[in-house]
Amino acid sequence: MRKTEGREPADRREGVGGRDETVEERADRLWGEQLQELRVAQTGVQILFGFLLTVVFQQRFTTLSSADTAIYTVTVVLGAATVGVLIGPVSFHRLSTGHRMKPQTVAWASRLTLLGLVLLLCTMASALLLVLRVAGNNALAVWLVALMVLWFVLCWFVLPAFARHTATAERRLRDEERSGDK
Repeated sequence: MRKTEGREPADRREGVGGRDETVEERADRLWGEQLQELRVAQTGVQILFGFLLTVVFQQRFTTLSSADTAIYTVTVVLGAATVGVLIGPVSFHRLSTGHRMKPQTVAWASRLTLLGLVLLLCTMASALLLVLRVAGNNALAVWLVALMVLWFVLCWFVLPAFARHTATAERRLRDEERSGDK
């Protein structure tokens, strides 16, 4: 770590993995990482939402039951909410640029992205339910959607939380070993 006259500068800190960066440098790095994540999520959500918007113009739409029409409506609204939340960080960044609030922007963008993932999970579940109901067996559709929701929760939330917990425990153990060696 860089030192100035035997002291660490107030705006520098050692981050995870021993990075030597200022709060602003860390915010810049995290913002770049956030943008990469958002590009992946936004593209998929926009394609899904575009597809959903075309469904209402198909001939078969008029033959849907009132339950399926309601599911479709909920799915479109969820899709629109998801698009809005996942594009939110772009607007937040644009409106806050030049006001020296990059760390806060990164924090808000992270919250919006997490909310966007939850809304995307709901949108996917609703879309799957509609498609599987229209394709045939309603009881099977509910079970398949439930399994897919569990799969998404596992992949998107449980595995990252487990990895984070494991890394934190390993870091704590290393820190305890280092402090015991002194």
